[in-house]
Amino acid sequence: MSAVLDTNSLEVGYDIPAHIGMDEADIQTPCLILDLDALERNVKKMGDYAKQHNMRHRSHGKMHKSVDVQKLQEELGGAIGVCCQKVSEAEVFARGGIKDILVSNQVRGPQKLDRLARMPKLGCNITVCVDDVDNVADLSAAATKHGTTLDCFIEIDCGAGRCGVTTTEAVVEIAKAIDSADNVNFKGIQAYQGAMQHMDSYEDRQGKTNIAVDQVKDAADALEAIGLKPELISGGGTGSYYFESNSGIFNELQCGSYAFMDADYGRILDKDGKRIDDEEWENALFILTSVMSHAKPHLAVVDAGLKAQSVDSGLPFIFGRDDVEYIKCSDEHGVVADPDAVLKVNDKLKLVPGHCDPTCNVHDWYVGVRNGKVETLWPVSARGKAY
Repeated sequence: MSAVLDTNSLEVGYDIPAHIGMDEADIQTPCLILDLDALERNVKKMGDYAKQHNMRHRSHGKMHKSVDVQKLQEELGGAIGVCCQKVSEAEVFARGGIKDILVSNQVRGPQKLDRLARMPKLGCNITVCVDDVDNVADLSAAATKHGTTLDCFIEIDCGAGRCGVTTTEAVVEIAKAIDSADNVNFKGIQAYQGAMQHMDSYEDRQGKTNIAVDQVKDAADALEAIGLKPELISGGGTGSYYFESNSGIFNELQCGSYAFMDADYGRILDKDGKRIDDEEWENALFILTSVMSHAKPHLAVVDAGLKAQSVDSGLPFIFGRDDVEYIKCSDEHGVVADPDAVLKVNDKLKLVPGHCDPTCNVHDWYVGVRNGKVETLWPVSARGKAY
């Protein structure tokens, strides 16, 4: 577990939502709370799975944006490093002591390239994704300028329709360019299909993964034929990791949301047709919210609205209750259907957000709770690091 941050000089309700040792009932809302027992079980479970399947697990930092959570994933779950999406986000983890960082995205523009190339001087290994030959020359020039070395993954578009090349010929062309350039190393392939992770059907997710596996295998075989065998083939998320880990081609996972879970991931089904938040992973992340008004007998109003969460994947659900339902929200208010008038002002509810990643990015702190007491406070270290 990471070292406990000294928050004694910070004021509850202004700087932070709680102090260590405080009762859970006294935490200021709305805020993010972590069930530490559930979080630790999730982290250990993924670590055990990866080890049993001879897979490296590189946990995805864009989900939690927290150095402390990443250190937990490394110490308890055996994660070998972190994935980040942006240079500034990666730099937060590098400055926080994380030693192996993949920027699982393309880095373009002189200033971003310069910052990326300087990052190994912080004592970490940096890998970056490439999908364009011209980018190789830019990465090489930046790393040469600073006397550093950058590892490179070639990104394959395996169905997301975003970044990445779509042909084996393009993969080979970029690999050759990396191999002949100074201060950059060809390390492997990234093939991650983000949208597929959230398809409800197990069979549909498996079908999409099989297409990606065939695509990646063709590229890997072509690279090996010219003496550039990929050391790492990286991909797989919370909705598909079991497919990649049994594919015979992938050897690194990039799972993120499994540690916290959210409402959208919870809806997807396992091979037996059961929701994965019932059978596979536990909800460990919640938005703690308080009832602030009950002027209408059938409706309660809580203090977690749009500014406390992302609703791109749907509204949150209220954890552990089926007698009340979160039905709509505006900037500062959430409306809860309470047909039997069971709630009263100042009651607290735990919301499971629709999408954990952007929800975490609108908060400053995680409040870690165990046995009804605040055990730790962790800053959302890379909050707002979007460049």
